Amino acid sequence: MDSTLHQWLFRTLHGNQLVYNATWEDPRIDRALLGIRPDSEVVAITSAGCNILDMLLDRPRAIHAVDINPRQNLLLELKMALIQAGEFWDLFQFFGIGSHPGRQAVLEGLRPHLRVEAFEHWRTRMSLFSPRGPRPSFYWRGTAGLASSLVWIAAAGLGVRVRGIALSLLDARSLEEQRELFALAEPHIWPAWMERFFRHPALMSLLGVPPAQVRLIDASHPGGLSGYVRDKFRHVMTEVPARENYFWRVYTAGSYTLDCCPNYLRREHQPTLAAHLSRIACHTTSISRFLRDHPGTYSHYVLLDHQDWLAWKDPIGLREEWDLILANSRPGTRILLRSAGLDCGFIPDAIRERLRFRPDLTEALHPKDRVGTYGSLHLAEVR
Repeated sequence: MDSTLHQWLFRTLHGNQLVYNATWEDPRIDRALLGIRPDSEVVAITSAGCNILDMLLDRPRAIHAVDINPRQNLLLELKMALIQAGEFWDLFQFFGIGSHPGRQAVLEGLRPHLRVEAFEHWRTRMSLFSPRGPRPSFYWRGTAGLASSLVWIAAAGLGVRVRGIALSLLDARSLEEQRELFALAEPHIWPAWMERFFRHPALMSLLGVPPAQVRLIDASHPGGLSGYVRDKFRHVMTEVPARENYFWRVYTAGSYTLDCCPNYLRREHQPTLAAHLSRIACHTTSISRFLRDHPGTYSHYVLLDHQDWLAWKDPIGLREEWDLILANSRPGTRILLRSAGLDCGFIPDAIRERLRFRPDLTEALHPKDRVGTYGSLHLAEVR
């Protein structure tokens, strides 16, 4: 019953809502592995667009941002329009603070930089950036933001000031301080009811976790999903420096700071981004359909973790996607993907024979990932 409910919720939310209001993959890791050059042509899943803009700092020839959810591309288009308009504090209020008191007037000024469809979409959704209400930040909205709000509401009933400790931990000056603060909170944050809460289909769907990934985690990780969440959370809170971890800060505080934010929100990067925005093209479609409609010899693919879902739901579609990736690659093309599992055994053997995996690069970087919630990280090169 839970699995059926989870499948229905996941399909409903992903078809009708903005799911990701912040990208949940570490671009520092991605860019170190990808090695993007001026002649690179990148195909990447859009998500919230943060990492698309981060890759633009390496000035590739082109980035194709592909997402089957049109709201994710519309979010990237709004960020691009704000960068193009050149008013840094408007950009930072929208996506650094998560709200803007003059949001409607700012949007009107963006009209020349937005497609009509994008302008009309955001004209009716500026309430997402309202500083009022019980969740006064863009980062408490969208389905991922709602899930984060629910987690903190649940945490408020644990009997200790877990959120206050978490905020202090994010400002810790050393790993030693982080470990001391985490030790204060950890005994209180995993009662049995909290573990059941994290398994609830509604929460998993809001976070964008499909049933296939829950099954994969249950099968591959000691302690199943509950053990996975505990272990990953402990690792990122005690082994990864927190002062620069903007991923966890935004879902704890509801905002970034000028010193702890994605690169696209840093003032020093605005001239470079604005000068090269035309190299980004948004495509609302699947990876397979994009490659059928736009054949080429692409140098890089960033697939996030979507193949976990594809391997379970549509293995024929998974094989088709890989065949199209290889048909639209060149020798040395780099393919980056993540998985909730400990390996990527779901890749068909015939495909693996045409790839050279680089654990020599990924194994050292994976433990340093500031997100810290994936089971494995993989980089493959086309032979």
